[in-house]
Amino acid sequence: MAATTSKNFVLRFFYFAFACLLYSIWRAVDLLVQIDVTGEYEQSPIVTANTVLTLQKRTGIG
Repeated sequence: MAATTSKNFVLRFFYFAFACLLYSIWRAVDLLVQIDVTGEYEQSPIVTANTVLTLQKRTGIG
């Protein structure tokens, strides 16, 4: 989690909205991967946060 001490409401709201967007994208990708691999959707993710962080480090995105 990113820590911010900013009192600027717009910046804090942007951080919150961006985090929600990233989470939604992660869950959508996981849903598509599960349906493609197994043909059904289960609540436990196949694409874990650890997998996403590993890919991020390998590609140099973050």
